[in-house]
Amino acid sequence: MSKLYLVPTPIGNLEDITFRAIRVLKEVDLILAEDTRNSGKLLKHFEINTHMQSHHMHNEHKTVEGIVRQIQNGKTVALISDAGTPAISDPGFLLTRACVEAGIEVDCLPGATAFVPALVNSGLPNDKFVFEGFLPVKKGRQTRLQFLAEETRTIILYESPHKLLKTLAQFVEYFGEDRPVSVSREITKLHEETVRGTAAEVLAHFEAKPPKGEIVIVVGGKKN
Repeated sequence: MSKLYLVPTPIGNLEDITFRAIRVLKEVDLILAEDTRNSGKLLKHFEINTHMQSHHMHNEHKTVEGIVRQIQNGKTVALISDAGTPAISDPGFLLTRACVEAGIEVDCLPGATAFVPALVNSGLPNDKFVFEGFLPVKKGRQTRLQFLAEETRTIILYESPHKLLKTLAQFVEYFGEDRPVSVSREITKLHEETVRGTAAEVLAHFEAKPPKGEIVIVVGGKKN
């Protein structure tokens, strides 16, 4: 039966892919990849020879309709991102919504995503949390920080290494220097690191040791 599969891929360590994910990627008619060069290395490693097509944030608005039509015509399609679970701060939502609206079955496999290990590893409350993805770069950033300053649940954000110091400094400004923060970087990779402390302490750490790699920030909620 034709359908869309959303297939998580490793965020670093290649062992973090499921047997099912490998089987599905081998069996589908087409793999949609965020970056075919990057995903090509993964597919080669697991001896997956399925045809790939580019599907990323810059072209997904134009390609969704054609992909839906292919699935309706009998093709099975898998969507992967460069790392982690599709549609989590990556392309995937538009295609998933279009398939749902067209009555096409969508099957999301469980698997790697960066924010779950970062949250669990932070030592901060994880019974209730909010996932913010990336903060606005310019417009709306201060408004969002003011809003999040009042959030009582644990907050999870993604950040790039060259913006981490600015973001941590803004946490000190908007949340207070004593707000608990945990920064995890390079999750599952060789130089994986988690730095925990107050916002001021974590900022001081990365001022002395400039960060590298993919970063997840976990922030404790405001105390009632």
